[in-house]
Amino acid sequence: MTEPRRDLPQLLGEARRWFEDGLLAALEAGGVPAVTPAQVQLFAALDAEGSTVAELARRTGVTRQTVHQAVRSLIAAGLLEQVPDPASARQRLVRRTPAGRYAHDRARRALRRLEGRLAERIGEEALDALRSALEAPWGDPPGRR
Repeated sequence: MTEPRRDLPQLLGEARRWFEDGLLAALEAGGVPAVTPAQVQLFAALDAEGSTVAELARRTGVTRQTVHQAVRSLIAAGLLEQVPDPASARQRLVRRTPAGRYAHDRARRALRRLEGRLAERIGEEALDALRSALEAPWGDPPGRR
């Protein structure tokens, strides 16, 4: 009996975990304080000059409260800081500290290595096709306005 074909969301989830596991291992090996996959996503959503909590919540699709919690723990780890927003006296920007910039650079290099490893395993052509499919506009899910 053959096993049923796994659905695409399951496969995408496994692929994401493959990248997350490789990235977290590379960060740990580089001396970066331990972070969670959710914190990595928040960290990656930051603009170079900093972002507001509200903007980070929009980009990551989570609540402001969730972003605040993640920001607090990344501040405690020395990777982020909050500073006054020069464009608005009422808001504060979340931005990377020097240690956070080091971690971000390590993460970018690790992701390039992981993509290279994936290309070795599935081929450059398959990797390019995967990237193209994921970059293509999918539109809103059916039944959603």
